Amino acid sequence: RTAKYAFARLVKKATGAAARAFLEELVAAVPFRIHTVLTDNGIQFADLPKNRDGATASWRGHPFDRACLGHGIEHRLTKPNHPWTNGQVERMNRTLKEATVRRYHYETHEQLEDHLAAFLDAYNFARRLKTLRGLTPYEAICKAWADEPNRFRIDPIHLTSGLNT
Repeated sequence: RTAKYAFARLVKKATGAAARAFLEELVAAVPFRIHTVLTDNGIQFADLPKNRDGATASWRGHPFDRACLGHGIEHRLTKPNHPWTNGQVERMNRTLKEATVRRYHYETHEQLEDHLAAFLDAYNFARRLKTLRGLTPYEAICKAWADEPNRFRIDPIHLTSGLNT
């Protein structure tokens, strides 16, 4: 959220397994430690409200919660019927759709995936954002690395495209 670094994946269906896989990919992709994840109350992220209390629920835990716990991430849920709480995500989703599927027709799923990857690279490495005082998301991450390296797992230089990507 602080660096506005965009990370997205296309999935066939929004399932718990897809949510966990996305979290695993995100943790591997970003160089900093993720301390909190805010999600809506979708079944892929949390049990139904009626099933959240009780001995079984606390013993078993939702699979997405277990994935968060495994990475030391606090999982927070938005209040039900308050979609604006996750407004930054919704706005980024709209930006991605406007740049891809609402503007172009794709013959194959792979074309869409390639275009999405190209857009994300352009956004993260070239788009200067007012909220970051004219920095790109990547530059904001590098500035944070210089100021507070203890917040990072690894040097953010691995984010750049190159021979090994």
